[in-house]
Amino acid sequence: MRWLVGVFLWVMALDVRAGEVFLIPEYNPKPLYPVELHRAGITGKLQVSLTVHADGSVSKVAVMEDAHPDLSEASVTAVSQWRFKPWEITSDHPAEIAVIAPIDFRLDSQLPFHANKQLAKLKCASIARAASGTPVATWVDLPVFDWTRSYLTYSLSPAQLPDEERLELINTLNASVPSIVRRCKSYPASRYVRFLPEEIRVLL
Repeated sequence: MRWLVGVFLWVMALDVRAGEVFLIPEYNPKPLYPVELHRAGITGKLQVSLTVHADGSVSKVAVMEDAHPDLSEASVTAVSQWRFKPWEITSDHPAEIAVIAPIDFRLDSQLPFHANKQLAKLKCASIARAASGTPVATWVDLPVFDWTRSYLTYSLSPAQLPDEERLELINTLNASVPSIVRRCKSYPASRYVRFLPEEIRVLL
């Protein structure tokens, strides 16, 4: 089974236009999702304002709304490095262009419709293999736990699982990871869900 892992950061469309100037990116690094926030299941959608100058540089980078300070800092750090293809200033081509870039910090949302069924069938042997030779502190980042956090985030509606409760469940999952992995190593033929905390298992 192939586990999909990743954070999808959707940044500004590449065909943003002002007057007759097309902004063509030359260097546009994506913001780095802070590891602790990713593990905790904290997501966020931000809008970042910036000014692009005719020489391709950017300035006046700012987050436009309240957001987690670490997500704001990651966004400003990345966007401040952006560079675009320079253009010639003319009566039709301004010296600078104001841009708003949407940035989405999210867990892996590309889950199969029945992700819960796949998680329910997963054997412990797969988890034991994945954890073999890796430090205990990084077990929380194994794909199966990323996928479980994503399932809790995107497969259940906020009416079913309010955000505060979702974050508490993810915290419970993360705290249980060492125990889950050790038990999976001891019982490789068992299913992963057998060792999940009860309050998470009932949601699968």
